Amino acid sequence: MAQHTEHHGHEEKLPAQTKEIWKTFWILLIITSIEFVIAFTIDADHYKWTKIGIFIILTIVKAYYIVGIFMHLKHEVKSLIWTIVLPCIFVVWLVVALIIEGGYIGFERFIFGK
Repeated sequence: MAQHTEHHGHEEKLPAQTKEIWKTFWILLIITSIEFVIAFTIDADHYKWTKIGIFIILTIVKAYYIVGIFMHLKHEVKSLIWTIVLPCIFVVWLVVALIIEGGYIGFERFIFGK
């Protein structure tokens, strides 16, 4: 039986992305720490909507980093990004519209007793 040993002259190694992963880790850790500090320092009675707004903004920033880095969407073509982002925006708009309309209908039923 013949033995075949193939040896490739040059082997490809993937570039180490640990620096970028650690950078993302530290960014997410800082944002989460800010959220944690805000949760325990801002008074929920007087600044409820400010607190909620800050949490929403920081959550969107964290989602951007997670999707961009770990799902490799950061380096994709803009048209592919928009095919993912636009349906998400539409779904969020739809949920908000349904909540607003549902509240309006509930209010009308409460007022007019129908």
